[in-house]
Amino acid sequence: MGARREVLAVVAKRYRAAGRREKGRMLDELCATTGWHRKHAVRALCASGRGVPTGEPSVRRRRIKYDAIRDALTALWEASDRVCGKRLVVMIPTLLPSLERHGRLQLGESERAMVLSVSAATLDRLLGDVKVAAAGGRRRRVGFYSAIRREVPIRTFNDWEDPPPGFCEIDMVAHGGTSVAGSFIQTLTMVDVATGWTECIPLIARDGGLVAEAIKRAQSLFPWLLRGADFDNDTTFMNDVVVPWCRAQKIEVTRSRAYKKNDQAFVEQKNGAVVRRLVGYGRFEGVEAAQVMARLYAAARLYVNFFQPSS
Repeated sequence: MGARREVLAVVAKRYRAAGRREKGRMLDELCATTGWHRKHAVRALCASGRGVPTGEPSVRRRRIKYDAIRDALTALWEASDRVCGKRLVVMIPTLLPSLERHGRLQLGESERAMVLSVSAATLDRLLGDVKVAAAGGRRRRVGFYSAIRREVPIRTFNDWEDPPPGFCEIDMVAHGGTSVAGSFIQTLTMVDVATGWTECIPLIARDGGLVAEAIKRAQSLFPWLLRGADFDNDTTFMNDVVVPWCRAQKIEVTRSRAYKKNDQAFVEQKNGAVVRRLVGYGRFEGVEAAQVMARLYAAARLYVNFFQPSS
């Protein structure tokens, strides 16, 4: 970095006095010497002439204009039962008139316009300290699930090496239809890699405790003991409930690579050929729907596992 700053200081003096064609040639030479992107080199040369630290582009300071409505946003957040910014920004046009009608908020025209135009990202940024205070002064444990994920070894599609029965790929199929809002049924799909034996269990929500219970129930359905569970990187699996429970049951836990669905090719195939073919892509929610789906899977498992060929 020191050498780059020295080169920049020398080039910047000639760059300011050069013509258009000469500037282009100097930019090419600077990029070849430093490895910088061309636009970064232009910013660095311009900043050097204005006294900004060399090698660093100028930084525009954001104008603080939303602080005046922080209290109003806090009131709206509390009235919405403390939902996240993406959900709250959709609710503001409905909540704001109600709070004004009951005297909870009194905003001027400019403040009201800012409240209605605020983005989800700005909402989360302005309410950050409020959320920490509401949580008793405790911030979220950033990276907690990442720490669990890092300690689980990766297994790719090429690492199975003809395993014995009992090693399963496990995935979740969402039945939310065209929307992922709210709570809806999820199907836990478990596929034995050696034999293709498939078990599907509906869950009324995404929850680590429900996943552990479903795996326990599936153990009674498989003709052999479970020896290994290969998950994806979903936090529904990579958490302090599912991973320790599997290890306590002497089940080896592995995971696929992020964004590499082919690492779970066995279960991904059954997600389409069994779950989606039986249930489709509609939205299902509630206990009654889960019970009906469980009866459907109970009948289908006999056909899938005993009367269909498996590769």
